[in-house]
Amino acid sequence: MSGLKYLIVCALVVGCLTSRAGDGAIDWEAAREFWAFRKPVPHAAPSVGQVSWPRTKTDRFILAGLEAAGLHPNPPASREQLVRRVSFDLTGLPPTPADVTAFVRSAEPAAYENWVAELLGSRAFGERMASLWLNVARYAEDQAHLVGKNTSLAYPNAYKYREWLITAFNQDLPYDEFIRRQLAADLSDSPVESDLPALGFLGLGHKYYQRNRLEVQAEEWAEKVDTVSRAFLGLTVACAQCHDHKYDPITMEDYYGLAGVFANIKMVNKTPDGFYEESKTLAEDMRKETMHLVEDVGSATNLAVFARGDVTQPGAVVARRFPRILSDGASPVFEHGSGRRELADRIASRDNPLTARVLVNRAWTAMFGRGLVGTPGNFGQLGDRPTHPELLDDLAVRFMENGWSVKWLVRELALSAVYRQSSQTASEGVELDEDNRLWWKMNRRRLSIEQFRDSLLAVTGELDALGGPSLELSDPANLRRTVYARVSRRELDKTMMLFDYPDANVHVSARSVSTTAPQKLFVLNSPFVIARAKALAAGVTGLADNDSDRVVAAFRLLYARRPSEAESALALNFLTDAVPDGLTPWEQYAQALLAANEMMYLD
Repeated sequence: MSGLKYLIVCALVVGCLTSRAGDGAIDWEAAREFWAFRKPVPHAAPSVGQVSWPRTKTDRFILAGLEAAGLHPNPPASREQLVRRVSFDLTGLPPTPADVTAFVRSAEPAAYENWVAELLGSRAFGERMASLWLNVARYAEDQAHLVGKNTSLAYPNAYKYREWLITAFNQDLPYDEFIRRQLAADLSDSPVESDLPALGFLGLGHKYYQRNRLEVQAEEWAEKVDTVSRAFLGLTVACAQCHDHKYDPITMEDYYGLAGVFANIKMVNKTPDGFYEESKTLAEDMRKETMHLVEDVGSATNLAVFARGDVTQPGAVVARRFPRILSDGASPVFEHGSGRRELADRIASRDNPLTARVLVNRAWTAMFGRGLVGTPGNFGQLGDRPTHPELLDDLAVRFMENGWSVKWLVRELALSAVYRQSSQTASEGVELDEDNRLWWKMNRRRLSIEQFRDSLLAVTGELDALGGPSLELSDPANLRRTVYARVSRRELDKTMMLFDYPDANVHVSARSVSTTAPQKLFVLNSPFVIARAKALAAGVTGLADNDSDRVVAAFRLLYARRPSEAESALALNFLTDAVPDGLTPWEQYAQALLAANEMMYLD
């Protein structure tokens, strides 16, 4: 079959999956039969043969799939591997040698459960969760198109939104409220000043030049529709701006019903006492207490459907409303102000089939390296189907029943037997499930730039625990966690870019992971890494009186384990024979340890 014929066949096949009738109309009853549009329901734990393996209800779904495929789960990870893994996953930081020793030697049956609880209770948990959400929210502190020294469209106090996120995760703000406050904190029955920075989810979006022009405003609306729909619903609603969605049951009327909400808000720079910064105020002149928010305009109006997205060709006016596919029958219209609060309530409703599923899948992705749905931002026809649909549904229901608690969800995953598996490869698993879609082992994962950079500072004892306003990551004096680095849409920091930090101009559901020569060149030549190597060498040499014990201390500090005999012998030979070349032998060896793959990967 030729390439062209193949594409035509694929288009026809996928087109048949959209539940559209021959005239292009949507068969709504048929469309709601698609897995993502059916409300999640609880499922009984399936029967399994290896009854001693499951630790949680989640495990029984995984094990049932493995047994049906003739597979067996991997043995548990070592206690050293497990304590390092869960520390990075829950806090983004490595465990200390004292933490590892206490956990490994503990005879307490609940030692692991207690360690997970301690991690969930640390400030670092909120910092880790916020670093993941910032990409979902396309967080940035400027615009891609700033001209010259005109910084009037930048966000010098964007960090206030980041601080709100960290606090929300640490206080375990229920996820339904997490949604409502980011979309409509100012419209709640009793608005709280400390929640207003949450509106940065919308208020830190794109601002284009010539914002008084309708076509420019339409682009800003589209950006907000795309971010909100993909972040909370896992749907690409913005694809319906110029025509009905080609694959999903989303019409142009659905799009303009949502866009109408954002057409009735304005992005403002405002202080808690109600002072508005002028639109031409430069970033460096804005008051320190200024927040970057949204608020409703005066009298709300509805949008017309623009033919082919062309604002010069308005058609029928569409009421502000929620997409029909997520409503029972016709969508009720939004009648209060812009409709932001009603929109937030519809997204955060237990009747919404997508919201809990999407968040559960994001948590699974963060903990396991890949989601139960492999496309976290697209639960539509072009997205992946869930590998374990009953598990996804059951977790979504239990997540809601447990008060939409993110900490409950993370704890549920961390305590599971599937999470505690080793990452070693088994020939049987490779033969039957090479991609590990059935979770017969734990995936080996590379640390994010935040985790890697923070670990370099943590193991040298230099990590600064302060938060607050953003600092440039390139500043040699910046020893704070990477989550507090300034993020630019115009020019992303080169180190962040090198290690796959995503483009802040768009919503990102999952980061790409590349392996390139410049990454290794960075750890070999970067002044930042060399400075950490010097600090590590100085710290380790002060921990023991001889090189043999110092090598052991270095391995425990960096890798949460002792070196093998071969590794110890290699280290001692190097330290004896190395020639100082700008760095002492111990500084050279310390840099080699920091540059090793084991430093950058989780088993």
